[in-house]
Amino acid sequence: MAAQCVTKVELTVSCNNLLDKDIGSKSDPLCVLLMNSSENQWYEVGRTEKVQNCLCPKFSKKFIIDYYFEIVQKLKFGIYDIDNKTIDLSDDDFLGELECTLGQVVSSRKLTRPLVLKNKSPAGKGTITISAEEIKDNRVVNFEVEARKLDNKDFFGKSDPYLEFYKQTETGWQLAHRTEVHLEKHFLSLFCIGFCEKRNKPQCSYFDGSHDLIGIFETTMTRLQEASRSSPVCAEFECINSKKKQKKKGYKNSGVVSVKVCQVLCSFYFHYTFLDYIMGGCQINFTVAIDFTGSNGDPRSPQSLHYISPQGVNEYLTAIWSVGNVIQDYDSDKMFPAFGFGAQIPPSWQVSHEFPLNFNPSNPFCAGIEGVVEAYRVCLPQVKLYGPTNFSPIINHVASFANQALQQTTASQYYVLLIITDGVITDMDQTRSAIVNASRLPMSIIIVGVGGADFSAMEFLDGDDGSLRSLTGEPAMRDIVQFVPFRQFQNAPREALAKCVLAEVPGQVVEFFNTLKLTPPNSNPAPTSAETI
Repeated sequence: MAAQCVTKVELTVSCNNLLDKDIGSKSDPLCVLLMNSSENQWYEVGRTEKVQNCLCPKFSKKFIIDYYFEIVQKLKFGIYDIDNKTIDLSDDDFLGELECTLGQVVSSRKLTRPLVLKNKSPAGKGTITISAEEIKDNRVVNFEVEARKLDNKDFFGKSDPYLEFYKQTETGWQLAHRTEVHLEKHFLSLFCIGFCEKRNKPQCSYFDGSHDLIGIFETTMTRLQEASRSSPVCAEFECINSKKKQKKKGYKNSGVVSVKVCQVLCSFYFHYTFLDYIMGGCQINFTVAIDFTGSNGDPRSPQSLHYISPQGVNEYLTAIWSVGNVIQDYDSDKMFPAFGFGAQIPPSWQVSHEFPLNFNPSNPFCAGIEGVVEAYRVCLPQVKLYGPTNFSPIINHVASFANQALQQTTASQYYVLLIITDGVITDMDQTRSAIVNASRLPMSIIIVGVGGADFSAMEFLDGDDGSLRSLTGEPAMRDIVQFVPFRQFQNAPREALAKCVLAEVPGQVVEFFNTLKLTPPNSNPAPTSAETI
């Protein structure tokens, strides 16, 4: 099953306090982005521009990446001091790098980490910040600007000014575009600016071996358009340098920027997307439920589905690693509740269909996917596999937390339950009712069938044809179950299972929150109608 691209993401990179490798001047940094392929090979995605003579660069060139929720997309950002015109970076000074995943970037929206050297030495210096923004607004701005009476920053000649356009985001002002340096102070640009509702902060700076601010003015793209259309000549804005204004009496401005042309091409229609919710603060809460019924076989026998091979794997562990490695980037505390069902548990040896793997009912959470795996390994020899195979208790358990989250007024929490099982469900009627109830909650259910059993009942629960109903005939509000038999992926890469079972989750998240008209926790309300320009 091919992965479906959820959306495109724009990454903006900046650095602080870089190593200075040049003598007599500062480093001229450039950022290169590499991605890890399915064959575990790094390949280059693109490069930013070189920022001359700067140890705290803000790169204006963006990286545009196809984002897949169901895949762990590994990224590597490398910073180099460019001292020649060759494409090969091996002859340029290496200033540090960062390895991370795209999921980590989008879930934090703005990720700042220290740069490290290639040998992972702590002797690296400086930090890198990656900001992510979903590309939904594909409008392009055709811009023609002229500047006059700018403050002259040079002692021996005229300033070499350029314009930078910053847009206001939830994480602060972000560089959107930088023009070329023009001696004649006349700027022509064609670039994507983002939402017209957001404020933009154009600032005029100059370059002469360093980057110094001349002045700033704030506006919006909508106001720029209106001003340029209504004025017979152009719209004019005063560039203000706040430091100079405080020091100099009678200060008026540091120059005037005249907007002759401001045309926004194309139109867009606003709606909340999966990344709006994730980047807006929605947490994906991941819960694991493992089948400990007797049909799995004695865990000490190599024929058992719970038998852990000398390589330290079985189908249960593979499913946990495959799905969990993707989900974990979207849960900020990385604490995952893990349960078992269908076993006799100590000390009373009563059958339980909802027991924590760590045997701590008051705190069933495991630290990271590694913690879930370790809890499973420790739990396995301590329980007696029994039966029957009941799903409804664990579904209702997670649904109770999803119901609590629904009491909030924003889309702050969504729950994903992974059930790994080997057998036929024995409480089918109760499970159908539990799923129908959960379909009205912020919750999705993933079922992975291990072994060679008949899983036709699981296919029925999947409900892709919209036929799932409770015993009383109540229909599910939406399809929230995704089932796959593990045997289809036995000879496939581990990532293939996650691609399949997680492919529907983004759509389920969006469908639920849009139906209830719930907004992301850290976002402004969506416009009620589409805007066309």
